[in-house]
Amino acid sequence: MFRPDPRTRATWRWGGALAAILILQSLVLAGIFWVTANGNHRRAIEHTLLDDCGFFALTPPAERAEELRERLARDIHRERFLALFDANGRRIAGNVATIPDLPPGTSASFVAPVAPTELPGKTSDVARLTLCPLSDGTRLLTGMDLDDTEEALRLTWQSLLLGLLPGLCLALGVGLVAGRRAARQVDAVRLLTERIVSGDLAQRLPVPARPDSFGLLCAHINSMLDQLQMLVAEVRGIGDDIAHQLRTPLTRLRAGLERGLREAEDRAGFEAVIDRGLAEIDSLLGIVAALLRLRELEDDERRSRFASIDLVRLVEDACDLHRPAAEDRGITLLCECARVPTIEGDASLLFEAVANLIDNAMKFGPPNGTVTVRLASDAAVPTITIADEGDGVPAAERSLVTQRFYRGRRDGVGAGLGLALVKAIVDLHGFALHFAACGSAVTIRCAREMPAPPR
Repeated sequence: MFRPDPRTRATWRWGGALAAILILQSLVLAGIFWVTANGNHRRAIEHTLLDDCGFFALTPPAERAEELRERLARDIHRERFLALFDANGRRIAGNVATIPDLPPGTSASFVAPVAPTELPGKTSDVARLTLCPLSDGTRLLTGMDLDDTEEALRLTWQSLLLGLLPGLCLALGVGLVAGRRAARQVDAVRLLTERIVSGDLAQRLPVPARPDSFGLLCAHINSMLDQLQMLVAEVRGIGDDIAHQLRTPLTRLRAGLERGLREAEDRAGFEAVIDRGLAEIDSLLGIVAALLRLRELEDDERRSRFASIDLVRLVEDACDLHRPAAEDRGITLLCECARVPTIEGDASLLFEAVANLIDNAMKFGPPNGTVTVRLASDAAVPTITIADEGDGVPAAERSLVTQRFYRGRRDGVGAGLGLALVKAIVDLHGFALHFAACGSAVTIRCAREMPAPPR
């Protein structure tokens, strides 16, 4: 029946749905209008009939017939039925020949055919009637012709039905336009996802200046794609960095093994070659382990293991760990700890961060210098500062030294992952890492408001 095009099917479905909704709404409104109009008209007729009954009940019996004839004379449109019958059902006066048969259970007004006496050429008519007993035993039949009422309601019903036809066409047209627009929007998302799957991450959905709900969805999708593109670029960059960083030690390892095999003449020579190779392999394993550690730190599930930490004990333990190495290098390691509030976090990770900073200060500070580790409280926020007597990180490099494999000093050793690990640990805890504007000092500011652990 329809073309097997998803956009065409969606367009017709939208149009048909809106048309069906309008038809249902029109029918419901027509029914409500019909019931309301019919009920209001019935109440108006019944009010008139009750007025007749009350009036003739108060009229003296001798004057009732004359009063009835005067009322019929004033009815120029011949819409009223009035008749007075005696106790035996014989007509005394009026324009109705006989009392109609009463429906069973009738207590108020009723609709019944009547036999008019003053309508030429008409022997029967339909009216809403009320039969009222009077005090002298007579009965008053009063009623209202329903021909004009039924005609008015019939015209109203026909008007509603005729008005439904252009409404149906309008609803179908609006539905087709809306369906086509919705189908184009969904199809745009589909085409975008196809291009993304094919590898083109630069594509974005158009967002209007004043977006609707779909426009907001497109904006969120674009934000998601921006984040995805950034993550993919970061992963590609990390892969390039890994390849670059591993290529040099692997080349050096291969060349050393090859040269050692050619030059080694005895067991001791071969053992020396193997030792140098194992040292290179350990260096490579250290790089891989650091990268895996970084990936682990980027997983927010680590926050589920947060607990209360005594920073004084943590900092003192880190200093105790490095004190023997500092003595061997002739470095004075000072540890100044003030009482600070406890914090929530992962003690092993924070210990690793502080230890890395102390190791960097000892490695890059001047020989026989002093490294100071200070734990203090700044506006009720604990801060850990590690300082040495060197020049510190240049201002232009402070945003780079926390990136993977970046080495701030040309003569530095290592894989360039130490500060990247520190930054990942600090970010995981929601803390802040600051470099001193002057001198060589790094501060971890332990913010008291921590991100809530995932449930």
